[in-house]
Amino acid sequence: MNSLNTRREVIVLGAGMVGVSCALALQAKGWRVTLIDKRGPGEETSFGNAGVLSRSSLLPFNRPGLWRALPHMLLKSSPALQLRASALMQWPWLFQFLWHAKASSFEVSTVALDALIQLSMATHSTWIHQAQVENLLHDKGWLWLYSNPEAFASSAVTRGILQEFSVNMEVLTPQSLTDLEPHIAPKFSHAVWIKDAMSVSNPGALVKAYAQQFIRAGGEFQMNAVLGITQQSEGWQCHTASGHVHDTPNLVVAMGPWSDALLAASHLPQPKRVPLGFERGYHRHFKPVEGIKLGRPVYDTSGAYVLSPMQNDRGETMMRLSTGVELAAQHAAFNAQQLEDAEIAVRKVFPLKESIAGSDWLGARPTTPDSRPVIGEVPGFLGLWLAYGHQHIGFSTGSGTGVLLSELMSCEPTSIDPRPFSPARF
Repeated sequence: MNSLNTRREVIVLGAGMVGVSCALALQAKGWRVTLIDKRGPGEETSFGNAGVLSRSSLLPFNRPGLWRALPHMLLKSSPALQLRASALMQWPWLFQFLWHAKASSFEVSTVALDALIQLSMATHSTWIHQAQVENLLHDKGWLWLYSNPEAFASSAVTRGILQEFSVNMEVLTPQSLTDLEPHIAPKFSHAVWIKDAMSVSNPGALVKAYAQQFIRAGGEFQMNAVLGITQQSEGWQCHTASGHVHDTPNLVVAMGPWSDALLAASHLPQPKRVPLGFERGYHRHFKPVEGIKLGRPVYDTSGAYVLSPMQNDRGETMMRLSTGVELAAQHAAFNAQQLEDAEIAVRKVFPLKESIAGSDWLGARPTTPDSRPVIGEVPGFLGLWLAYGHQHIGFSTGSGTGVLLSELMSCEPTSIDPRPFSPARF
């Protein structure tokens, strides 16, 4: 154990699901933790996801077969993937991302991600009980819908991989789908019910509940923008927009899509930068039709959208429509085309009232070339720890990330193999 670890003090930058989870897990091991973010917990990228915690998320987007499908997806403007011109400005990352769409990388990633997901689901279950917000968690799985037999047949490889990982799922006929979800229009030839999955009816509220649990246990949360960090002889300094300088022996960067920009702005000597791209995603909320219900999130594989039953902060029921992936620069302009296409598609199969004014949202999910997050200490920078790059599953894998990072920082045996997530691989 190095001298910085013996001083169990740490500042965690970022109060999304990953950062809050790191703070909560470190606190549980006796660390004195300060959590800093420019906004309140769970108000940025962690707010806008589909709320699904699922074993099926072990499949990264860059998988074998992507090269063959890419021309069709781009030429036909696929709802699953939109490539914007701004993404081409990140061509080194894009090239590496496509290069990892091969069997060898895929095998490493699926095994590593499955381990992280299983750890995360078990941790979520424990923390949700401790935070006394069991009402937010729903254990009904989620559905993948297929519009025709050809689409279902084309998913055979994916289903085979999930079976290899012993993911609990059931293939549904049109009648069994109707029995399970009677308000979905009978337009699907097949469905797959992923039973190894849970869903959260208010993702932002769950992050806030974890943060409140952290604060009740003595943790400190500061709302402030961090402008840069500097290395000191015995640790790190954080420079904030308010002019305050915070000293700490250990620093965790868990700022999601803003992590790389912070490290770049800090001008560290010979910094070890992690290549990042952005799987951007949109959502839109709808008022439910009276008497029409959806028991679990559904993924329409043809429309490439997820429709999730949720509740707002007032406890009112709403439906969240989430889109497929848009590869673009983090701060590229809002483009509503995927949302519009998704709304047209969902209205053909499920009744919805008008959209809720002001509910359109965009988030940029940071993605590494191999689709695995970076979790661990930066080589050559003692006391600087990273926890970001979770692509579109940061909400579901944040809790496991916190546990793994806390074990690494405390020099304890780890619950899962940390090597596939090490920053040293870059």
